[in-house]
Amino acid sequence: MLEINFKKINNCNYTPVKATSGAAGFDLQANIKGPVVVKKLSRVKIPTGIIIEIPDGYEAQIRPRSGLAANYGLTLTNCVGTIDSDYRGEIIVLIINLGEEDYTIMPDERIAQLVIQKLPAVNFIETTELSLNTNRGSRGFGSTGKINNLHQEEMAGI
Repeated sequence: MLEINFKKINNCNYTPVKATSGAAGFDLQANIKGPVVVKKLSRVKIPTGIIIEIPDGYEAQIRPRSGLAANYGLTLTNCVGTIDSDYRGEIIVLIINLGEEDYTIMPDERIAQLVIQKLPAVNFIETTELSLNTNRGSRGFGSTGKINNLHQEEMAGI
């Protein structure tokens, strides 16, 4: 089992925990003194009061909470935030309100999830030739269509 050292700062009163035994992420809470309003189509930085020590070869990812996204339009400005193993500052969650109404974050509210990921050792090797002989090749954005090809074939027979 991987062990992550962490430190509480600024009167933080929680420990990151998983909401259920099957959860992938550890809940991060708003370490704020009072309510913070996130106006629609605006963004805020919310402190968590937590500093973590990530081992070399790992990263921490800050991910949105699905309930806040689905019910209120709250997500993260950088989609998934990465915390590198050499960062030793407070975890700050960058929240954006894409909803139709202002949203008020309350002290100790669960605002994001923290997921720890192992990173593979990677070495880039420069070459003059790449294997481009794939079905997709270099076709980019939208090139695979909106509907799965197998599904399209099934639908054509209806």
